[in-house]
Amino acid sequence: MMKSDVSSLETSFPIRSYGKGELAMCYIPNVTQQTAVNQFNEWVHTAPGLEQRLLDTGMNRTCRRYTPAQVRLMVNVFGEP
Repeated sequence: MMKSDVSSLETSFPIRSYGKGELAMCYIPNVTQQTAVNQFNEWVHTAPGLEQRLLDTGMNRTCRRYTPAQVRLMVNVFGEP
């Protein structure tokens, strides 16, 4: 039983700092990075309350990285990539 718990942890999405393009490509693969970022930004803008919660964590619209807390918020809304 303990072994299956460990393997499920290994396959879960790691919550850590991600570059915007890096995280967008996790969710939207097989397109250019800029296309993935544009689409991901649209998801963030249209998800009810998500953008404000991200701004409350200190996110700046011009930042290039997401903090682990911001990634956790997005994974809670969008699920794991």
